[in-house]
Amino acid sequence: MSRRPSFTPKIVTANHLGVGDVVYLSASGEWVRDLSQAELIEDEAHAQLRLLEAEARLHEVVGPYLADAAKGPTGPIPTHFREAFRASGPSNRPDHRRAPPAPATPKPIMTHREAEVEGAL
Repeated sequence: MSRRPSFTPKIVTANHLGVGDVVYLSASGEWVRDLSQAELIEDEAHAQLRLLEAEARLHEVVGPYLADAAKGPTGPIPTHFREAFRASGPSNRPDHRRAPPAPATPKPIMTHREAEVEGAL
């Protein structure tokens, strides 16, 4: 008999329908822009239920999905590069970027120009 793999904690994320910002579902059911306020879901059935609830709110958000996350010192942190990148803010406007979640990436995400200045390219 094979063992069922353990469940990786999740967050529900989407994009705000009006402005396109990355948003996260909080434990109270509100859409928040701050990843640290997102609900970290550690039960598979609860995660699926929260995703269904988010999908029923397509008048507020577009493309809700479950993303892997881990418990961090101030709230959930992404465990995949894509989610760390999304959490750092728009890539087309460096002046609108937010600081990436601390443990999510070993280095801050840089613009092409910043990488050139630091000699990373």
